[in-house]
Amino acid sequence: MKVTDFNMDFFSLKGKNAIVTGGNSGLGQAFSVALAKGGANVMAPSIMDDDGETRKFVEDCGVAYRYTYADITADGECKRVVDDCVAAFGSIDILVNCAGICINVEDVTKFTRKEWDKMVSVNLTAAFEMTHEACKHMIAQKSGKVVNIASLYSFLGGQWSPAYAATKHGIVGLTKSMCDELAQFNIQVNAIAPGYFATELTEKTRKDEKQNARIISHIPANRWGWTADLMGACVYLCSDASNYVNGTVLTVDGGYLMR
Repeated sequence: MKVTDFNMDFFSLKGKNAIVTGGNSGLGQAFSVALAKGGANVMAPSIMDDDGETRKFVEDCGVAYRYTYADITADGECKRVVDDCVAAFGSIDILVNCAGICINVEDVTKFTRKEWDKMVSVNLTAAFEMTHEACKHMIAQKSGKVVNIASLYSFLGGQWSPAYAATKHGIVGLTKSMCDELAQFNIQVNAIAPGYFATELTEKTRKDEKQNARIISHIPANRWGWTADLMGACVYLCSDASNYVNGTVLTVDGGYLMR
């Protein structure tokens, strides 16, 4: 391809079909809406109730939206979700593994095996299984995009959350491993590592004057991220504009890791 062949249509997702796990709330909602604005149809499997907000945002973009209740840690659920997407939309072109949890921030001496197993199951194993099922279709069509959601804790120690840090380190390893295997089929596997974002989950921390000041002091951009700050990165990694980008972790953190 010559430089003159490139045009802004490479960023278009028109006609693509996407699954965003946990895509009807939080950061997942931002990814769902980003893909919709790019032109993709979106399926959002989630254990969170669908209040209709994400559906409205997505459908206002002129594309199709499908919510399905799914516990993707349960046997067979990942296959069902992927099969449902293919049945409803005709293909699976994009997978964003966003579903994740962080429970019971505790000293390592108090963190239980039960909590560990739950977080590994949601944050890491489910991402593997969703990709495992989706890439069967992507290999057959010789194209596909997988975006895993990592974290700053993919690079940091993660004090008081050994399972969260371990699973997010694992997401980076999974991204690199699957990139290495799937690139030959024109499937790109990358990750986004969000920094500190203003969401419902971080509201308590942001209202804590001392904690908020500590975090802001470490961010060169001098503010928490807005969920909209993640949307461009998602569209880029899911579009043809990133066809030669593979196995990378794109940090969207306002410069946090640089300070």
